[in-house]
Amino acid sequence: MLSATPERGLGAAPLIVGVDEAGRGPLAGPVVAAAVVLCKPCPEGLDDSKKLSRTRRAELEPQIQTCCAWGLGVVEPEDIDRLNIFGATMLAMTLAVARLVDVLACAPDSVLIDGNLTPQGRCEGWRWPARAIVGGDALEPCISAASILAKEYRDRLMREAARFHPDYGWERNAGYGTPEHLAALRIHGPSPLHRRSFAPVAQLEMFA
Repeated sequence: MLSATPERGLGAAPLIVGVDEAGRGPLAGPVVAAAVVLCKPCPEGLDDSKKLSRTRRAELEPQIQTCCAWGLGVVEPEDIDRLNIFGATMLAMTLAVARLVDVLACAPDSVLIDGNLTPQGRCEGWRWPARAIVGGDALEPCISAASILAKEYRDRLMREAARFHPDYGWERNAGYGTPEHLAALRIHGPSPLHRRSFAPVAQLEMFA
């Protein structure tokens, strides 16, 4: 999952990867992480995906994909239940960076991660220097780009899933526990894409 490859040569700038995730909080669907290396020209208007309109995110996604090197990591609900959401998020980030690095064929000098913790020492397979930045998706353009790719990809997955599980409104709520979603859960019960370890779903199954 890569488009442009940054040039590496004598005196080249450090290779910096930005990482962010989408989907920690929903009751259904995967958690998705993206890893991005900004290339030139850098897309204009990058920001935390949550601060951007849906239209603006949709405009920026193909620009990032065309201008930047990037990779995605997806961890499905059954693995979220097995690992817990923190472990699944760390795994998704590791997969995203690993896929990016495999195509780049070189290791990054630093990986900047939105949040207060990194997968370093917390996920088998993580082998790159990393730094957590609270609010990094609004501070570091490479993390902003990752946040946009992760959210757009995950939202697309949930819209597709809604075609097969139309009762829960995922095309509108992306799997989050909105009143609409919770009401549908009470009526229809959980789908195969629901996270059984999350309290609203687990409680329904307990009293079913």
